Amino acid sequence: MLKGKKIYFVSDFHLGAPDYVQSRQREQIIVDWLDTVSKDAQEIFILGDIFDFWYEYKSVVPRGHVRFLGKIAGLVDSGIPITFFKGNHDMWMKEYLVRELGIKILDDVLDLEINGMLFQIGHGDGLGPGDHTYKLLRKMFRSRWAQWIYTRFHPNFSFWIARSWSSKSRLHNDKDKTHLGDKEMLYQYCIEEEKRRHRNYYLFGHRHLPMSFDINDRCKYFNLGEWINYYTYGVFDGNEFSLKNFKD
Repeated sequence: MLKGKKIYFVSDFHLGAPDYVQSRQREQIIVDWLDTVSKDAQEIFILGDIFDFWYEYKSVVPRGHVRFLGKIAGLVDSGIPITFFKGNHDMWMKEYLVRELGIKILDDVLDLEINGMLFQIGHGDGLGPGDHTYKLLRKMFRSRWAQWIYTRFHPNFSFWIARSWSSKSRLHNDKDKTHLGDKEMLYQYCIEEEKRRHRNYYLFGHRHLPMSFDINDRCKYFNLGEWINYYTYGVFDGNEFSLKNFKD
């Protein structure tokens, strides 16, 4: 890492939820955060569910979020690399955002080394034991035939279906407000993954609660939380990772 620079990690903006007014207010807070971290950011990773819904037709994309998208494009143009991860709400991000914003988009977890520290990062959906129904749905939604069928629908109808589905998602689920302790699926995933290969940090979103666990004396798991209630993000300064709150 360059001297004085930091790596930033954030997840689950859910832009578009729960309605236009609240999403627009949150979008401005996100833009303010991006302005703040851009002063010393070497790189920014956004770990999925950036949008509460995103689907790209060949010539149609969801409207809105122009201030956020413009800010991302400006930061990339200024020389700050930005990587988006696909989440369960925006798994259909394709070439439009890559071409227009200059970002990278990743489907699954990423292992990387920063200043000698080993990280695994990703959105987190589909990892860990249990939740078999969702894992089946995730596989189906990501399949080419399901996307081909969905693309046959008119955007007005397909976007209505998606937003109706999204309103019943984990974002609106009281279970998402409950810390499950050592039964947290991503915590269980990290324990098993650490047996196969050592990392210093596991960083995920999806779960929506900001939290941290010691996997062992050399390894920690952090969940980055979400930006409906918590406005939390992670930062690595070259020596250690910490979880912070922007509204503080």
